[in-house]
Amino acid sequence: MSKPVKAIFAGSFDPITNGHIDIIERASKLFDKLIIGILINPNKKTMFTISERIELIKKSTEHIEKIEVISFEGLLVDYCKKNDVSVLVRGIRSTADVEYELQMAHMNKELANEIETIILPTSTKYSYISSSLIKEVLSFDADIENLVPKCVLDELKLKKK
Repeated sequence: MSKPVKAIFAGSFDPITNGHIDIIERASKLFDKLIIGILINPNKKTMFTISERIELIKKSTEHIEKIEVISFEGLLVDYCKKNDVSVLVRGIRSTADVEYELQMAHMNKELANEIETIILPTSTKYSYISSSLIKEVLSFDADIENLVPKCVLDELKLKKK
């Protein structure tokens, strides 16, 4: 009997977007368990705290089975080794992302040969969305209703006030 396959989809998720949700929905069907990992990076200025991001991700993904939301510090492969996670899930939007993600996959393989990286292209309708772009256009009062989950939109509007 083979052991369950655990995967992790890691990022800053500040905020989580519909593009992230697309990857989470699709990846959750491929593995026995999918962990959504929020990297704690004290050097990065974020709009939402770690606890706010965890809560927004949980609300945005409550319709998806077999997922867990966590935060972690340090190298992703170290978290994986300590928690028996064998697959890294990465999303790409464009060819610009491919080069970066391949470089990261090769480095992660060098650091932890037993961990595989799976790269999923985001659905075309979300290929232009990024958390940074969401925050930028929101600062100009743009309508981002179709770009983020409703609970995220509500919290972004509160933060903007």
